Amino acid sequence: MRFRPEGRPMTQTPVSRSPEEGQARAHITVPAKHPMVTVLGSGDSLLRVIEKAFPGTDIHVRGNEVSAVGAPEEVALVQRLFDEMLLVLRTGAPMTEDAVERTIAMLKSDRDDEAGGHHAPSEVLTQNILSNRGKTIRPKTLNQKRYVDAIDKHTIVFGIGPAGTGKTYLAMAKAVQALQSKQVNRIILTRPAVEAGERLGFLPGTLYEKIDPYLRPLYDALHDMLDPDSIPRLMAAGTIEVAPLAYMRGRSLNDAFIILDEAQNTNPEQMKMFLTRLGFNSKIVVTGDITQVDLPGGTRSGLRQVQGILGDVQDVHFSTLTSHDVVRHKLVSRIVEAYDKYDVTTGDDRNGKA
Repeated sequence: MRFRPEGRPMTQTPVSRSPEEGQARAHITVPAKHPMVTVLGSGDSLLRVIEKAFPGTDIHVRGNEVSAVGAPEEVALVQRLFDEMLLVLRTGAPMTEDAVERTIAMLKSDRDDEAGGHHAPSEVLTQNILSNRGKTIRPKTLNQKRYVDAIDKHTIVFGIGPAGTGKTYLAMAKAVQALQSKQVNRIILTRPAVEAGERLGFLPGTLYEKIDPYLRPLYDALHDMLDPDSIPRLMAAGTIEVAPLAYMRGRSLNDAFIILDEAQNTNPEQMKMFLTRLGFNSKIVVTGDITQVDLPGGTRSGLRQVQGILGDVQDVHFSTLTSHDVVRHKLVSRIVEAYDKYDVTTGDDRNGKA
């Protein structure tokens, strides 16, 4: 049975045991400046997440001391987990169940990484990109951090992955950060309006009103990152532009942070047209999901083709995100994984024409 500092039982568990042959023990001391509730969670919610992730390890808490007994590899991970949690708490950032689960996933992935080299989850979870109205935008997975870091280092970055991995949202946060720090003078957000092109005549209103539904997700993200009252003013001044991909033709985009979203719905000619709009002191981020191509039958996806063309070009980087990087509802990650498994077992190709 575990005990809180004042002696009250926490949860019914086996009493901490001495290590048996082949087992290891770790001791973690939580500094007095961190109340145990910030480490264990309200009602031991964080502790239950840890116990579920390491069912073969006996984790015992008494006062501000945490001990773990079990297989050496698992005990080492538990010790690293608490070390990372304390590093996060030291920055003033809170630990949540989601953050603990992501930290465990990163640690286990790091352990299984045959290439070696440790990655600190605390660095991922405390890397602030943008803060607005009390909300801080930061990467939540190792691949997201690598993606954000690549945007800093390279002129053209491709973020490729399934829905919910934050590829567009994080790119837009980096764009707003670049604008606010005066690294660029404007932000240009664009998408290929594939469905609009097919059905435009049946939609009511002006051309702008017809294409607006296809650009709405970009507006929604902007409202998370900027004062909503400032957005119309910035758009009227041309500091922020949200437009269909067709509007990019014939332009040279200087001093700009340019994002092409839903790039899987470009054909090769459109992709080439867009990439060659790059001007001086500009940065391009291209995002897309090659499993969600909406192009007409027989049309090749420019996003699927481009990696084979630009994969070895200097200052062009490809970041891949997976179902493990989904930061929406947990069920979204399971849905993505289920579809991927279905494709493998049935040979079904939802990726468009190769």
